[in-house]
Formats: sequence, structure tokens, C-alpha cells
Amino acid sequence: MRKIVNIIVCLHLSYFSLASKIEGIVLSNNKPVEFAHVFLKGTSIGGTTNTNGYYEINDVEKGTYLIVVSAMDYYVDSLRITIVENEKKTFNFTLRESVKNINEVTITATMKEISVSDSPIAIDIITPKLFERNPNPNIFESLNMVNGVRPQLQCNVCNTGDIHINGMEGPYSMVMIDGMPIVSALGTVYGLMGIPNSIIQRVKIQKGPSSTLYGSEAVGGLINVITKSPEKAPFVSFDIFGTSYQELNTDVSIKYKIGKNITALSSVNYFHFDKKWDINNDNFTDVTLQKRSAFFNKFSYKHKSGKSSQLAIRYYYEDRWGGELQWNKSFRGGDSIYGESIYTNRYEVIGVSPFKLFKQDFKLQYSYNKHLQNSAYGKTPFYANQNIIFGQITKNINLNRNDILIGIALRYTNYDDNTVITQSKDSVPSNKPLNTYLPGLFIQDEIGLNENNILLLGIRYDYNSIHGSIFSPRVNWKYTINKNNTLRVGIGNGYRVVNLFSEDHAAFNGARDVVIVSDLKPEQSWNSTLNYSVFKQFKKSFVSIDANLFYTYFTNKIVADYFTDHQKVIFDNLNGFGINRGIGAHLLWSFQFPLKLSIGATFVDVFLQKMDSLNNYNKTVQVQTPKFTSNFVVSYNFNKWKTSVDLTGNIYSSMLLPILPNDYRPEYSPWFCLMNLQMTKEFKKDWQLYMGCKNILNFIPKEAPIMRAFDPFDKYANDPVSNPNGYTFDPGYNYAPFQKARLFLGVRFKIKEIKK
Repeated sequence: MRKIVNIIVCLHLSYFSLASKIEGIVLSNNKPVEFAHVFLKGTSIGGTTNTNGYYEINDVEKGTYLIVVSAMDYYVDSLRITIVENEKKTFNFTLRESVKNINEVTITATMKEISVSDSPIAIDIITPKLFERNPNPNIFESLNMVNGVRPQLQCNVCNTGDIHINGMEGPYSMVMIDGMPIVSALGTVYGLMGIPNSIIQRVKIQKGPSSTLYGSEAVGGLINVITKSPEKAPFVSFDIFGTSYQELNTDVSIKYKIGKNITALSSVNYFHFDKKWDINNDNFTDVTLQKRSAFFNKFSYKHKSGKSSQLAIRYYYEDRWGGELQWNKSFRGGDSIYGESIYTNRYEVIGVSPFKLFKQDFKLQYSYNKHLQNSAYGKTPFYANQNIIFGQITKNINLNRNDILIGIALRYTNYDDNTVITQSKDSVPSNKPLNTYLPGLFIQDEIGLNENNILLLGIRYDYNSIHGSIFSPRVNWKYTINKNNTLRVGIGNGYRVVNLFSEDHAAFNGARDVVIVSDLKPEQSWNSTLNYSVFKQFKKSFVSIDANLFYTYFTNKIVADYFTDHQKVIFDNLNGFGINRGIGAHLLWSFQFPLKLSIGATFVDVFLQKMDSLNNYNKTVQVQTPKFTSNFVVSYNFNKWKTSVDLTGNIYSSMLLPILPNDYRPEYSPWFCLMNLQMTKEFKKDWQLYMGCKNILNFIPKEAPIMRAFDPFDKYANDPVSNPNGYTFDPGYNYAPFQKARLFLGVRFKIKEIKK
């Protein structure tokens, strides 16, 4: 163990240097541009400007490079340069302000830093500025502002949820923090609500398969939460808001130095909601009560080369419960008063460091997370312990027009709970924790065919210690028609290994028994995407349109059957195939006067074709998946009064709901709209006061969200007189939050730097 620690410390604290150096100043309107990213395209070498706009890049080997400068809200600039040994060169840049920023943010969709406009894969970049237009305490609730992304609540008692991308359910979406698979498997159920917006620098969303680079769970899409860099973060920031529902959210962070080369950022988030609401008088809480704390520390060590090693540590604790109003902790796990109580503890470590081996540049990434869950769903206990260790080494190789990325990865998962998932199949069942080893090797080649065409080829090989060998290839092509029009085409293969708790949490809430028909095989899928983007600058406005077509074909699809037996959830691989197809489009229209419009819409068609005993296919529609979704943001700034007004909202079409046999509730939900209004007033020294109203249309579902709320333990369900239809307690009938219109008020401020 000591040797391993020494290796990691050496990788963080040592780095060989060369003599050549690049430096300069980045300005805009004769003012310094701070936190601009300056890098050499096709390499991992770069730097960031300080508060004076100054940057430096050390240890540059001789050669010809394209130096690229990018910053939020500015057009990208670049310059072809030639470097020889043992020299220092100065290159200054002047950036032009932009009404858009979608092309100016560097990304890692292909595990390399390039601008969005150069990427052969379509990527959505979301900044905290968007989330501030409708403040929420965590990333889960904020992602409904992104087109094609829909947070979906799954249980009306404990308010679990997952994130759907282009109609695909939560287990198909990989959520990463700083490029590491931190939020996965068990963590997807409650872990998403433990990521506060305060630690986020930006969010990168890729719709479509990413299994070639990231392996299992990246079938439907990828959400990469990039946490704030200590160098770029303000010295102090504070944000607190409360609602008329008596919710309170507080975020505080501070930046500080440790010695000469280490910059640190510490952040604390606290969310408190302890008010019982029961609008429909069913004696059950409408919203789960929550007390949540999250602590985040990130350290950045700057090498002489200008590169940085980073280490982040995060701890998250949550105490949540929902159920009958008279419930308290003395009833936990009992069968007299129904409640769902969940204690969650999560520990996370994330690190990245460059290192040299045989005079070659490599990058090491590693992470560890531990998720402890102590739950009681009525009288059904659920205890789980999950440990995930991940390590990855990557190497970039540039050969003429080929930009090659090679990587090796190892992921170890230890999972244990008290359900049938970890029971042995011996004659005498016993507990048998799951230990899964997943070594992988991947390679991709980004080929610059010419100035207008980029071809990306990639393949990944994984060996799952349970399921064996798995291959995941992909091909992407980007065609730049002209500077304003771009076409992207992608074809890829994905796979996914089952984790039942995150597949369908409702199976463990005590209302149904879990039945696993056979050994579940990994899902396989083929996906194709077509993306077309248009950027057009007019005299008094700018328009950006991004449209995409997508199609996915599934085999061995893992299906949770709720309809064969309403007292069971039956898991099995589908004897047939599944289809996910659709179209999405997003319009961004920014005017010279202070008005911005953002409108997105997505249409999906998700269904299964199941083969029966007569070899006939029967089509079934995916539950809780609206065919049409739309989101919008309308923002107007009153510059004279330093005040802005934001109108945000979502529109959902009807969706199939998980009803019971002979259910009196509608099989499909109605169309509905959730709309929010906010006004923000800016004061001096970066102070902001914001207020508004969520759900201003006051929409709540009319139907009873919980079946037989008066008999949650089904003590009288078998009475043919009082219950002739055989209804049972079921809290899974859900399509919208059960929260009426509510006011909110908040204040935020930040101090960028302490003047010496």
C-alpha cells in the first residue's frame, strides 16, 4: 500500500520540464479576460489566464502548433506558431465578445480538449448561468431545462427519480463527475440529488452511445458534471434561497492557497425541508422530507510545466422520509404506520494527474466511491453497501492527420445488499456479495481528412468477470459545410449490465415482490444519430439551431414486467427487440437588445416488440415516457435598473402510466405545463437578490397518486366486499410533482479576488 501511495504522490508532485516557454496577455475591449483557456491543439498542454489576463505555458517541445484561446461569452481565437528549443515567446490575443458561447467551451467528449465546433460528436454545454434562471438545490431538478433531458420521479412516497435522455430510462444514462463514473448503479437512485449546483462549473451532455470510451451504462447518453476549478473559482461565494413550502438551501464556498503551488476550494451545501404537505388529504406526504448535507474539497497542484494535478474529495449525507403524516422514527420498519425512511452516506475521491514515462506524456485518472444505504420501505428493510474503484491511463499520439487516443482502464465494483440480488443459488441460500472486475482497453483515431471533414473511429474491449468479453465500436463523421453549417453522423454499439435496484426502484418499496426469471444477460444496442447545426449572425440578432435524429435497436433488453401479476415485478431479458427513435431540435435566438429566447422540443417513440408463444410480435409502449417534451427560457434584461426577468418552463404530452388491473385511474396522463417566473436585481460588488414563483400555473395531478393510501400494508386487500377489484397499495402512479405554486426568495454574492 505504501508503494502505491508513493507512486500517486510522485505522479502529483513531480513532472519533468523543458526549457521553451509561451506567455502572453488576453484582452477584450482593453480589459483583461480572466480564466480564458489557452492550449495547443492536439496536445494536452495548456494554461489559464489569471485576473490580469496573463497566461504562461511551460515545457513546450519544439515544433509547429495551433495555439487556441477560448473563454465563455467570447469568440474563439487561434494562431499558428513555431517553437524551437530553449526560447521564450510572447503571443497576445484580443477576443471579441459573443452573443453565444456554445462553440467557445473546450470539452472532453472524446477525452481530448477541443472546442465544441471542432468536435465530431454533438455535445450540449450547460453553464450555471442557465440553472440560475430557475434556482434548484441540485443537478437532478435543474436538468429539466435541457432539451431532450427529463428528470422523472418514480415513487410518490420517497420521491426517487432518474434522468431520461431522449426517452431512454435512467439506467441507460451514465452520470460522471469530472470524467469519472462516480454516480452509477446504487448511486443513481439517490446520488443525483446530492450534487449541489454550487460546485458545478459546467455540465457536458452527449446524447447517444458512449460505451466505446466509457463502457457500461453509457448507452443512452452521458452527463459529465465538471466541478469548479480552484484556480477559476471566486475567492468567496454564497447563495441561499428559501420557498413558501419552507424549503431552505444554502451554498458557501471559499478558495485559499496552500503553499506556493496548491490552490484549494472548499464548499458546503445544506438543504432542509421538514414541512409535511398533504394537498389531496390522503394522509400521505406529497413531498418527501429531506435533510441533506454535502461537503466538497478540491485541490489543484500546478506543475512547472503549467499543467495541473487535481484531487477532489466529497462527502454527502441525507436523511429523507415520506409516508403517513403521523409517522415518526419509532415506526421505522414496522407494520402499523407506513413510512419510507432512507439514510444515505456517500464518500467520493476523484483525481487526475499528468505524468511522464520514457519521455512520453500520459494522464492518470482515478476515483473511489463508497455508498452506504440504510432504508426501510414500510416493513421491508433494504441495506446496501457499494464500493467502486476506477483507474484509467490515457495517451495522445499525433501522426500527421491522425489524432490517436489510447487508454487502459480498470473498474472494480463490490456490491452487497439484503435482497435476492446477492443471494447464492445453493440449496441453502446465503449472502453472496457481487464482486465485478471490468478491465478495458480502448483506442480511437480522429482523422482530419481535409479542412471540412473529420472522421472518428473507435473501438473498446472490456472483459466483465461475470459476463465475459464485450466489444463496443463506433464511427463518427463531421462535415463542415461552411462556417455556419455543420453536419454530424454517428453509429455506435453499446452494452449495459443490469443492476436491479437502479433498474426499477419501485420493486423494492415494499409494495411488490421481486421475481428474476433467469440469469440476466447484458443488453446490446446499436445506435445511429444525425445532427445538423446552423449558426447565423444578423445585424441585430444571432440565431443558433441544432437538430438531431436518433434511432436505437436493442437486443436482450432487460424488462420489468408490472402487468402480468400486480403483486410482483418480474425481471427478464426480452424475447424480441426494443426500439428508441425520435427527433429533437433546439433554437437559441439572441437579440442586440437584451432579449434571449431558448426553445427546445423532442419527439420520441419508445416501444418493445415481444415475441409470444406463436412467434408473433406484440407491441408495448414504454411507461412514463411522453412522446413530446419541450422546454423554453425567455430572458429580458432591464440594463438601466440592472434587473432581469426569466420565464422558464416545460411542456409534456400524455404518457402511459403503470396502472393496476381494473384501475379506475386514467391509463394516460394529460398534457401539462410547468412554468416558473423569476426576477433578479443586481447590486454593487457582485450582490444579487432574486425572487419568483415556481409552477405559476399551479398544476398538480388530479388523480390520486397513491392507490389505497388508507391500507398501505394491504391488511384488508383480500376482502372481496370492500375491495372487489383486488387493488393493492401502489405509489408508482406518477407523472408530475405534487407541489402547487410556491414563492421563492434568495440572495447570492461572490468576491472574485482579495486585493492585496
